[in-house]
Amino acid sequence: MRLTTKGRFAVTAMIDVAMRQHLGPVTLAGISQRQHISLSYLEQLFGKLRRHELVDSVRGPGGGYTLARGAEEISVADIIIAVDEPLDATQCGGKENCNGDEAGRCMTHELWSQLNTKMVEFLDSVNLKNLVEQNLAKGVTVEEVTVARKPVSPMPTTKPVKVKAPNSVFNLAESLG
Repeated sequence: MRLTTKGRFAVTAMIDVAMRQHLGPVTLAGISQRQHISLSYLEQLFGKLRRHELVDSVRGPGGGYTLARGAEEISVADIIIAVDEPLDATQCGGKENCNGDEAGRCMTHELWSQLNTKMVEFLDSVNLKNLVEQNLAKGVTVEEVTVARKPVSPMPTTKPVKVKAPNSVFNLAESLG
């Protein structure tokens, strides 16, 4: 089995969201900056994660992503499968035509098939909560980000506009004639 950057980046980004969501929705730009993952790549990954209902998106100012379920309910296997990462060590993709023809399975097909089962079982046993706890135990800190905002006045202030046009039909007639 070969886990590509797609699966690695998806898991890393989901850990980032899980660690920070108590502060509000997590932006992809923030994840990109902290984890050194391309923003456009994250957009593709989070589209897939959202379609698999692992994250929810919040639009508008202060928007971003939150977990769609509790961190203890999302396994690493869920994340990897959501981003279309193949978890298959066989040559045939489980089709049992390892030699590319009708000859059937290769001599090591069962070995790789059993490895696939064990990998999925292991990745299914690890959830985001476990990974967050491991990172916190290693001393990874979550910085509180405070965004300086302009104070908003309760009532909008408007300046009167002086218009030099007639304000009635009678004044219009007077101005014309």
